[in-house]
Amino acid sequence: MGDVLAGIHSAWEFDTDSVLIRFERGIRTPKLFQVLRERRVPYEALARVELAPGVRRGTVALRAVLRRGADPLLDAAAGQLKTGCDPYRLVLPADRETLADFYATELRGVLGPDAEHPAGRFLVRAPEPPLQFKAYDGKAAFDGGTVSFRWFWTGASSAKWKAGDQFFDVADLEDVEWRTPEVLGGHLRLIRRAAEGRESRPGEPDQDPAAVVFGLGYGLVHESLPLAAAVLAAIRADRATARNADAPAGGGAGGPSPRAPGALRADPADIAERIRHLGGLHEAGLLTDEEFSVKKADLLAEL
Repeated sequence: MGDVLAGIHSAWEFDTDSVLIRFERGIRTPKLFQVLRERRVPYEALARVELAPGVRRGTVALRAVLRRGADPLLDAAAGQLKTGCDPYRLVLPADRETLADFYATELRGVLGPDAEHPAGRFLVRAPEPPLQFKAYDGKAAFDGGTVSFRWFWTGASSAKWKAGDQFFDVADLEDVEWRTPEVLGGHLRLIRRAAEGRESRPGEPDQDPAAVVFGLGYGLVHESLPLAAAVLAAIRADRATARNADAPAGGGAGGPSPRAPGALRADPADIAERIRHLGGLHEAGLLTDEEFSVKKADLLAEL
């Protein structure tokens, strides 16, 4: 191949082993596309290729359907992306249908023998950290090794304030649950690995310290989904590394996975502000003396 097929909002550049999708930065381009900038899809990641009339009159759509498990973005989205936000759908004017059909045929010719089966690993790169966004009840951030939830005084429930700001190493996580902010109940929840005496999937997101909730203007798709995908990819990579480490004799199974020292360490002013909030909860009777002392010590340990 080696050709470029330009459509509305994006262009596909065909290489010997992959297709590079470049997104425009125009004002009409979906914000998710602008954040992603580009996606390189190896041909082995393709399940099938479709060509159909577009949603808008006078257009056709060339769509690459990826194998399940090949792309962390689609795995995190779990089928919740609207048609217009599908990054693997190229919309063209109807008068270019013959050309689109030619490339669809070419792509079908490079489908691998496992196209109908789920991929055993991610074949498309996840968005690169660091990433962050504002939810209704807190700020979520991911630095590549640790996810942090820092609660907002105006939005977080008393249960979350009582638990304090949260930090999760990807080695302690099992999965990510993303529910689009475009419906009621949108949230991002981290599924922790099951441990004795702790539920792996607690109750409502607004009461769960391992979740942030969305709302009108918060946790938008183009902000929260890339972070969810990056965390999911990191979890799978950590799991694969752990499996490889368990293979040799004396591989130190059960030891902590390495991470960058000092990641997401708060500054003194932030620590002081959070201690003041804890003091307010303590004075209001929402924290016992012991709970306040423990949370305060945890915050001071971050300095």
